Amino acid sequence: MNSVVSRSVPVLAAALLLAAFPLFGGKFALDLMTKIMILAIFALSLELLVGQTGLVCFGHAAFLGIAAYVAALLSPQGEPASLAILLPAAVLASGLYALAVGALSLRTRGIYFIMVTLAFAQMAYYVFHDTKLGGGSDGIYLYFRPVLSIAGWQPFDLDSGHTFYYFVLGCLAFTFGLLALLVRSRFGRALAGIRVNEQRMRAVGFTTFWYKLAAFVLAAMLAGLAGFLYALKDGFVNPELLSWHQSGAVLIMIILGGLGHLRGAVIGAFAFALLQELFQSEAIFGGLAQHWQLTLGFAIIACVALMPDGIVGIGKQLARRVSHLRRWRHA
Repeated sequence: MNSVVSRSVPVLAAALLLAAFPLFGGKFALDLMTKIMILAIFALSLELLVGQTGLVCFGHAAFLGIAAYVAALLSPQGEPASLAILLPAAVLASGLYALAVGALSLRTRGIYFIMVTLAFAQMAYYVFHDTKLGGGSDGIYLYFRPVLSIAGWQPFDLDSGHTFYYFVLGCLAFTFGLLALLVRSRFGRALAGIRVNEQRMRAVGFTTFWYKLAAFVLAAMLAGLAGFLYALKDGFVNPELLSWHQSGAVLIMIILGGLGHLRGAVIGAFAFALLQELFQSEAIFGGLAQHWQLTLGFAIIACVALMPDGIVGIGKQLARRVSHLRRWRHA
């Protein structure tokens, strides 16, 4: 019980800080924070696969991009679309694609699973890149953010004030809460068992394929939620959202934050995005800022080498070193 409380307090404190951020954050900072929260949702979706189920997917960006394109393609150019239709359609599209991909790719394991998911993601990438379906390599614009109307009454307007920021924050809180409940459920414990020893889980009567497929589809739908929010944020979608670079970046986020921890996925998304902004700053790094990928790469290598358990594992890592130091002194 005490451990649950100790884990909940930092999460609630972070949520309150994010909720209060518009009170003192500038326009650029709010835009950056909105982007990071969307990345955090994306990272949480992959954490369900990699950290909780043990399925390393290298084509996760496909689900992000498909939902973003569906949101843009279904939005009329002359008027706002309905949020109650557009959001489920975008998320469902990612889920349906994941159902087809997962039904085939989950029959493989290890490096073969990684390569098959990457192949399906590249197929989706070239569909949007090489055809006129989504504007080709130029992408497509979303001119109006959708509206939610209940019998003519609009409870909120995503274009007014900080409404969109709080909408994204609400989606992040929903995603984190949903996965926290799922991890503690019987389904989540089954996924943990599959991660540790799938053969033993099958031996005790679990049909592991369906558990993995359900996790794969759910993770894709959450990634679709992030893609939908990304399309609304920028009002523009291009094929790069589906590229393997995006899949690699989100994988780095969850490793940087700490695999196996939901809060690690969120922390990793924040750390990755803030490091990227830091190394792109010409005021700090001057001309070296033009080569920010190089400095970011060295920084990530250093973080992984010095923090093998991720950022969330720093406390335990320090505790182990202090314990070893005390034992060495008493020896």
